[in-house]
Amino acid sequence: MPNTPSDKAVLVTCGLPYANGKAHVGHLRTYIPADVYVRSLKKNSQETTFVCGSDTHGTPIVVNAEELGVTPKELVRKYHVHFDEMFKKMEVVFDAFGTTDDDTNHNRTLDIVSKLIEKDYVYPKVIEIAYCPQCDRFLPDRYVAGTCPHCGEKARGDECDQGCGKHLEPGELNEPVCTICRGPAEYKEQEHFFFKLSEFSDFLQEHLEKLGGTLNARNYALGWVKQELSDWCITRNLEWGVRFPGHDDLVVYVWVDAPIGYIAFTEEWAKATGGDWEKFWKGDCPIIHFIGGDIIYHHCIFWPAMLKGADYSQPSAVVASGMVKIEDRTFSKSRGYVVWVEEDYLNHGFHPDLLRYYLVSYTSHTKEVNFSWKIFQDKINTELVGVLGNFLYRNLLFTFKNFGEIPEGDIDPEVIEKIISTTEEVIRANGDYEFKKAADTAMALASYGNSYFQSNEPWKLIKEDKEACGKVVKNCIQLAKALILLFEPMTPGSMEIAWKQIGMNSDVHTATYEEATVAVISGTKLAKPQILFTKLEDDKIEEMEKISSKRVKTAMAKEAGIKEVEKMEFKEEIEYDDFAKLDIRVGKIVTAEKIKKSKKLLRLEVDIGDDSPRQVVAGLAEYYEPEEMIGKIVNVLVNLKPVKLCGVESRGMLLAADAGERVSLLTTDKEMDPGSCIR
Repeated sequence: MPNTPSDKAVLVTCGLPYANGKAHVGHLRTYIPADVYVRSLKKNSQETTFVCGSDTHGTPIVVNAEELGVTPKELVRKYHVHFDEMFKKMEVVFDAFGTTDDDTNHNRTLDIVSKLIEKDYVYPKVIEIAYCPQCDRFLPDRYVAGTCPHCGEKARGDECDQGCGKHLEPGELNEPVCTICRGPAEYKEQEHFFFKLSEFSDFLQEHLEKLGGTLNARNYALGWVKQELSDWCITRNLEWGVRFPGHDDLVVYVWVDAPIGYIAFTEEWAKATGGDWEKFWKGDCPIIHFIGGDIIYHHCIFWPAMLKGADYSQPSAVVASGMVKIEDRTFSKSRGYVVWVEEDYLNHGFHPDLLRYYLVSYTSHTKEVNFSWKIFQDKINTELVGVLGNFLYRNLLFTFKNFGEIPEGDIDPEVIEKIISTTEEVIRANGDYEFKKAADTAMALASYGNSYFQSNEPWKLIKEDKEACGKVVKNCIQLAKALILLFEPMTPGSMEIAWKQIGMNSDVHTATYEEATVAVISGTKLAKPQILFTKLEDDKIEEMEKISSKRVKTAMAKEAGIKEVEKMEFKEEIEYDDFAKLDIRVGKIVTAEKIKKSKKLLRLEVDIGDDSPRQVVAGLAEYYEPEEMIGKIVNVLVNLKPVKLCGVESRGMLLAADAGERVSLLTTDKEMDPGSCIR
């Protein structure tokens, strides 16, 4: 980011959150620094567009949906809404936040893939694909596990996630196993389509040499390009995704359509605002990707080659963040080393600004962040409370009590010079993606303000020379104004309040850095200030540590096979009319069979007293054998809208009690005829 704004607009994107689970602190490691960067660009009068969206395709989505007994569309809709809400609550503001299952992305993906086919960068090839004879299905990506052919470690179908980290093509795994039934898989021949990545080695070498962003992204990618690049299989055997042109039995690989989402979301922004998406993707305006360190290969190798082949502009910078540890432990949801944004943070009353500041100021952007409740407490109490908050509150409270308004007085040249040099250094640091340096520099100005206030002793001056005292506090309010502008990208909610506390009527979020040296206006009335940052007490931090500790113990017990039933929270009260909408009837199961494509689902035919049995799909295969289901008397919700699960239509839902590891169907204690109503 230059010290002076460019005449070219800038597009900033974030790696897409995968719509199959809740937001956690690890996600925010990318999104908050990107938001800080965008806010800082805008404060430097740089025209900037910020886009993101949900990644909704690929095998993990389908696997999770099958396990939960819902459709992929239902699953991604739920988590798309969740992420959209979490980002807004954490003050991450996108100009567009779409999904890769939107029509815009489907159409843009088909356009790019068709262009690559037309230019002979895509070709068909018969390859061996993992196939499960028991499930009678081909096994793409996460449906198959095995041994990495490069390092010998356990790996999943698309990546050696436990070993060398190398991207794996279909058919590469040794000793393949089906992740659905856990049975041995075999390899069968099938035609798939490949992108000629190998033809882009020279282009990628040149592209990466001039790529901006962080060195960890560029150097990692250069290391791979200097080796021999293999062509890339870009089709998968799935029903969910963007259909490959001319082949209804194949979809494009998720790492084709996911980054194309950046273009689609820019198109949606342009349509909504009258902007021009082509100035970025077919012009020379800068494109900056903020991503996690685990997806460098895709963004620095696959993506620019694909763009080049289809005659689109390539990214000008890739900014890769370090990963997140939890209490000095490697991040792991399965082992309980996770901090959920909503239930562990926001629901406990922590302000978004505290976590935003912690994540950008803890360490360099490319280094690992260790989230520790104790370190979090110390950093907030020492810096935001003890330095920045202390300066703003003590000065404004003193001024309010003794003047009631901003007093007369000139701003010291030394203060103006300090503001200018600090602002320039913050702009420079943000431009170099050194967010910790920017935060430390801004905090140093707050320390200077505390020293200025303390050394001038206004509490003494007010008794001896009120005019001189007024000049001191006016200079302090000028420093406060500058600090508010510098900290707004990091702590936007708190700085919005602070901006009003110094008597400003404008929008702090659109105010620029240039305003930092514009003198505050004498005579501006001041209200009694409120404390912006309050100390995090030991008992609250101990409470959070106990929650984390319990989660880890529960996860470890589960790994060890110790079953524990969690108490479910009661849902909110409803009116009787809400219950009356449910049509629940007694049913008798007539037939039951497993669904081949799923290890969790059964297809049932249930007599509910109608002319013919009702087909219902139930996620009970792990708890009941099909033959033991036949003849059971059950309770069925019959007015649920039909849905398709693994391609089979379900026209109802069986009621059951769920205790985690144990599930039991609900029945009646007396014999009742099928179709009897439950009231």
